[in-house]
Order: sequence, then structure tokens, then C-alpha cells
Amino acid sequence: MSARSTIDVSRLPTYAFGHRSLMWWATMGMIAIEGTVFAIAIVAYFYLRGLSDAWPPSSAAPDLLYGTLNTVILLVSGIPNHLAARAAEREDLRSVRLWMVSCLALGVAFQAVRALEYLTLNTHWTQNAYGSIVFALLTLHTVHMITDFIDTAVLTVLMFTGPLSGRRYVDVNENADYWWFVVAAWIPIYFTIYLVPRFFP
Repeated sequence: MSARSTIDVSRLPTYAFGHRSLMWWATMGMIAIEGTVFAIAIVAYFYLRGLSDAWPPSSAAPDLLYGTLNTVILLVSGIPNHLAARAAEREDLRSVRLWMVSCLALGVAFQAVRALEYLTLNTHWTQNAYGSIVFALLTLHTVHMITDFIDTAVLTVLMFTGPLSGRRYVDVNENADYWWFVVAAWIPIYFTIYLVPRFFP
């Protein structure tokens, strides 16, 4: 093959953001799979609701305090999450560090409130089908929040300690997409657990 027929690609970027990144497609695939799991659990909740004359069957509706507080925390966490993603696209290390640490702080606050939410819930997973599905929905979301919190913590440490490369900023950007998924997944779960028993008893 002659030199004229070869193409020099040495100056092309070795990483990309958004749909041009293989990591973005992997993240979207995970979101699609896990979103389906959440949807199935919510459908199971409404199926069980349809079989019961009263809902909840043996207790009052759950207290709104901790579930609502966590909803506010998650929605607020979207601000530093969005800013971290934009800073990553600019490869602005200082801003990435700031907003990632902010996300972690809100993640800690969320988990603390979630612990109180479990302790004050109006039912237990061993009590009946209602208790089982409520605990299943909460636990599914909690596991996703914990895993994304750990991922965010690891990325934050790497942004402070290195080694740093353009691909690391892509990781931050994709982590922000997954954080949005965890935030968005909580909204229908909150509606299902806390509002359905009040408006559709």
C-alpha cells in the first residue's frame, strides 16, 4: 500500500462526549434495563392495589416527611450534577471537583434521610404484600443510589489524585447521566408509595 493511500488519523481525538462515546451507549443500555425493572415493580404495586379493598390494607398511609424531603434533596442534587457534566465537557478540572464534591454531600444527605425513611415507614416487608412491594421499591432505588454514589466518589477521588485524561472527563459526564436517571426514577416511586395511598385508598 502506498503512502498516498493511507490516512493519517493521529490527530483525531481519542475520546468523545455524548452519543459519540461508547460509554454513553453502555450507560443508556443500563438505564433502559434498570428502568424496566423499576417499571415492573411499580406495575406489581398497582396490581396488588387492584386486589385489595383498602390500601394500605392494614395501616395508615406512610408519613410524607422523609419521602418528600428526599425528593427535594434529589431535585436539588440535579443542579451540581448538571454543572459537573458541563464542566467535564469543558475539561474544567476545578469546577468538576467542586460540583462532584457537592453531589457527594447531597448523596450523603439523601442516604441519611433514607435511613430515617426506612425506620419510620408505616409497614414492614414481612407484614403483607403491601409491605413487601413498598420495601422492594425503596430498596431498588436505594441500591441504585448507593452504587451511583460509590461511582461518583471514586471519580471524585480520581479527579483529585489522577491520573487525568480526557477519558476521565467523559466518565464524569456519563456518571451525570446516570445520576439523572436515579433522580428521575424516584419521582414515580414517590408518587406510588406516598401519594397513591392518599388519593386512591
